[in-house]
Amino acid sequence: MTQSFSLIKENYIPSLNITLQEFVHEKTKAKHIHLACDDTNNVFFVGFLTVPEDSTGVAHILEHTALCGSEKYPVRDPFFMMIRRSLNTFMNAFTASDWTAYPFASQNKKDFYNLLNIYLDAAFFPKLDYLDFRQEGHRLEFEEMTNPESPLTYKGVVFNEMKGAMSSIGSVLYHEITKHLFPTITYHNNSGGEPSDIPNLTHEALVAFHKKHYHPSNSVFITYGNMDPADHQAVFEERALNRFDHQDFDFSVPDEKRFTAPIRYEGVYPLPKEEPLENQSHVINAWLLNPITDAKELMRARILEGVLLDNSSSPLQKVLETTDLGAAPSMFCGLEDGTREAFFACGLEGASSDKVDAIDALITKTLEDVKANGVPQEDIEAVLHQLELSSREITGDRYPYGLRLIVDCLTPVLHGGEALDVLSFDDTLKQMREEIQDPQFIPNLIDRLLLSNPHKLTLTLNPSHTLADELVEKENARLRELETSLTADEKQKIIDDAVALQERQARVDDASILPMVEREDIPKTLEFPEVSYEGNKVYAKPTTNGMTYQSLVVELPALTEEEMTLLPYLDALITEVGCGENDYLTQQAKAARVTGGIGARTMYQPRKNSDSVKGLWVISGKALLDNHKALAEILKETFFTARFDETKRIQEILAQIKLSREQAIVGNGHAYAMAVASQNIAPINQLSQRLSGMQSIKDFRALEASVKDEAACLAFGEKLAALLVKLQQSPFEVVTLNDSDNVKSIADQFGETLAQEIAAEFTPFEIPFEFSGEKVKLGWAINAPVHYCAKSYKTVTQDHKDAPVFNVLAAFLRNGYLHRAIREQGGAYGGGASYNSNSGAFNFFSYRDPRLEETLKDFDASIDWLLETEHEALALEEAILGVISAIDKPKTPASEYGDVYFMKHFDRTPDEVLSYRANVLNVTIDDLKRVAREYFSDRDTHTAVLGPIASLEKTGLEIKQL
Repeated sequence: MTQSFSLIKENYIPSLNITLQEFVHEKTKAKHIHLACDDTNNVFFVGFLTVPEDSTGVAHILEHTALCGSEKYPVRDPFFMMIRRSLNTFMNAFTASDWTAYPFASQNKKDFYNLLNIYLDAAFFPKLDYLDFRQEGHRLEFEEMTNPESPLTYKGVVFNEMKGAMSSIGSVLYHEITKHLFPTITYHNNSGGEPSDIPNLTHEALVAFHKKHYHPSNSVFITYGNMDPADHQAVFEERALNRFDHQDFDFSVPDEKRFTAPIRYEGVYPLPKEEPLENQSHVINAWLLNPITDAKELMRARILEGVLLDNSSSPLQKVLETTDLGAAPSMFCGLEDGTREAFFACGLEGASSDKVDAIDALITKTLEDVKANGVPQEDIEAVLHQLELSSREITGDRYPYGLRLIVDCLTPVLHGGEALDVLSFDDTLKQMREEIQDPQFIPNLIDRLLLSNPHKLTLTLNPSHTLADELVEKENARLRELETSLTADEKQKIIDDAVALQERQARVDDASILPMVEREDIPKTLEFPEVSYEGNKVYAKPTTNGMTYQSLVVELPALTEEEMTLLPYLDALITEVGCGENDYLTQQAKAARVTGGIGARTMYQPRKNSDSVKGLWVISGKALLDNHKALAEILKETFFTARFDETKRIQEILAQIKLSREQAIVGNGHAYAMAVASQNIAPINQLSQRLSGMQSIKDFRALEASVKDEAACLAFGEKLAALLVKLQQSPFEVVTLNDSDNVKSIADQFGETLAQEIAAEFTPFEIPFEFSGEKVKLGWAINAPVHYCAKSYKTVTQDHKDAPVFNVLAAFLRNGYLHRAIREQGGAYGGGASYNSNSGAFNFFSYRDPRLEETLKDFDASIDWLLETEHEALALEEAILGVISAIDKPKTPASEYGDVYFMKHFDRTPDEVLSYRANVLNVTIDDLKRVAREYFSDRDTHTAVLGPIASLEKTGLEIKQL
């Protein structure tokens, strides 16, 4: 605590081993919440309640523009410049439906305070330059920049980002639900921005929105980690808060005016012309519930969600999965608590538009049946068990664990709730255990929250073959209208602004005004945890908050090509079917009572100094420590007795997976594009493309259609069962990770549970098909108005002395050329380069990109820039820092131990990692140019693009369609 802040609350949370401290800034009344713990990965987060009144994307574009230069750091791009001058473990900014936040994380104290200075200045004192607004938000330009007779076009990073985002059916569904469930308040609007509305936003409105919302009195600071909050507060005060006074803001989101009767809305979404229109509708019911600031009421809603939808044996989930009225449960089934008032949704996708009444009746009847008959007490207990488990689990491989905790409590805090109620719900859990003893607990909840709740929306989205073209034509018509109405002076202004922006983007800023970590700030070495081995039993003791993680790891045997292609289906289905005498419903309910879930996956890595590939098949689960024996039994039953004769169940799960994989393409298009481009670089890439790439999605569609025939599905199940028998006869290890003092004993018991005779002879896996190194020139047509471009070069793998050079080169090209050319000038949401040390593929990529051919040329131009330019040593230092930061990035304790274990399996050692890391530090600019000359001489290399078919048809690429 400092003189400017007062401590008002302090509570220890035993289940998380965290002390929650709440402070208030005396002058501005800004709130500071600190989550004190031993974690060295410290997190900073400042959030503002931002409530847009339209769908111009003002909050989203402000989030981008605020990071383009500030009062103390008036360079053009301090955010991205700091990414490469830092040892951060996370840097980003978020725009939600009613808040905007700026988080970062770092393990290095100097780096943390460097970033804190940048973030505070960006949030409270941004420049909000007119040209940056045009770059990040939207702008008009002539297709030929200085030719006023050429056609007008819209450009802008957020404009193109939201074009890509709103081509995802998930985004469309969410915004249609909130638009109609909240007709009078801020959630009616699209805070990210509707592409058709974004051009209506003015620079003046952006500046006014910042002035109105980005004030300390409308903010909350949240920090996490082992640093002293008083040190944080001193910087808050010195760098920002001392310049403000308290203001009585009232941005509180009011209650939505309640419906007196349910409503219906029917809309459309774009579907490619190649796809049939039949049975492609989405039908969703959604109910508005209570404010999320009431922790106990929110917990009741979560219990109801779990009882109805937790697993395939749950009554509503079972009905949605098994009905013939749709192909699969909607992706929007469950409780949404990211709005001030929560809502519950459920429904179907792959439905017929004339079945809306039947679907609504089916859902209503299911709820009425549960109300009338209740549910078994053990099922309600299982849901509480799942809630306790999820609250304890240390996650954070994608985001820092501290950031997850912060985001969990942010929305309630901004709306007047208590962080303590969110993070420490032991008392709430205790009360719920008492409440669920009432046999009417679930029936009463169903009646109050759903059946007798008139604030209900039935949303139907029907497919349209013409909508995408209509949206393009509407945009073009708007541009043509503008063209005819512009005066000569207005046309010249567009040209002048475009030239000014181009000049600004080309300008080299003085980066020396930004803080930077240096070589001496980089940790000298990395620590690797110890893992113990005893026969085929492996165990370790990471911090797991009273949870246990247990895995069965099977060495993959020699397989036929057909068996190899069956592995992804085995991974997906083995935990979804019955076991032994239990059907899938019984098995799902049994697992839910004692585990936090189980899953299977197949892993591949090249063998050292070889193109051959080693494979592992892993089935793993997690549970509270007290349930370690039950978890081991579930894993045993699944591995040894999974049954693949439940044909209807297999058909249902495959239909669900097909839809989810297709829907995931738009959000991961750059990864798919790189996988396509690099598929013929190395055998492991070709294997990956066949099992998890675009080709695998196409193959999945064909198989899913074929097994709709009962006999074909039985035959398919028999093949899976035979494949599982092969795995059962292969060498395996059992892995136990938990923080019990008895971890070795638990590992021994796990090993005894899974004791099994293996085949006397074992032939390890080799890729069962001939590798093709043919040059890739492919375009995959997808349902999106933007592109994902990729080029790939064959280089060296991780054991070669030049591997660290390519790792640094990817960062160097991204920092120095590709970010500016593809994002700032080209308007794509992202772009860069990456190096895959397993396969030796060096990839260029773009993400949500309005351009195609120009981006492919930019990839080539970046190599020319590298070779023809005299580069400063600082640029190299920044690239090296980025690589070291990625290598040193912490994971969850369980994952760090798991990584060490799998490293050994694939013949890697900690010493090799340390050697690689040391060699990264020794890379020179001459090294970068040398490898570029040696490996990038043939610019006509492997190329792939995902995008709309109309664009692909102009490229000369071979076109494939799903």
